[in-house]
Amino acid sequence: MTLTFDNPSEQRRWYSVDDGVMGGVSQSGFSVVDDEGHFHGEVSLENGGGFASVRREPNGFEPTLADAQGIALTVQGDGRTYQLRLKSSSLGDASAYRVKFTPPQDHWETLHFSWDAFEAVRRGTVLSDAPAITPNDIYQIGFLIADRTAGAFCLRVKRIESGH
Repeated sequence: MTLTFDNPSEQRRWYSVDDGVMGGVSQSGFSVVDDEGHFHGEVSLENGGGFASVRREPNGFEPTLADAQGIALTVQGDGRTYQLRLKSSSLGDASAYRVKFTPPQDHWETLHFSWDAFEAVRRGTVLSDAPAITPNDIYQIGFLIADRTAGAFCLRVKRIESGH
């Protein structure tokens, strides 16, 4: 299954969860522009903050990951490191599986991540005793930036697809 951004209504499925939940002032959003998804905003280190994230409301894409060997992203970045985050019913709501990536700035690249590349985390701390990711249990996908660098950011996403 492939998730693309050729339908402007896709923008409504994404929502921000930024460091304001803990007193920070970072801001982010998700826009669909010219058949691309843009995770964009500004990270602030004020008030102990330093992260911004977006999540996609589940709508049926996630179950198609069950038979996949991993997930692939076609992305272009800005020199910063991002996280692809997958929410799973095998972890609590405050936890997720993540993989970090730094996409190229000057061209599109498809990055492939096998399930064993993901690690379980809760609020930035690796959960070493967590179960390995089970694709059947994935119910939400999202992106996060938490590279301890203040300033504007923009991750451009052309497609998200199950990898075989």
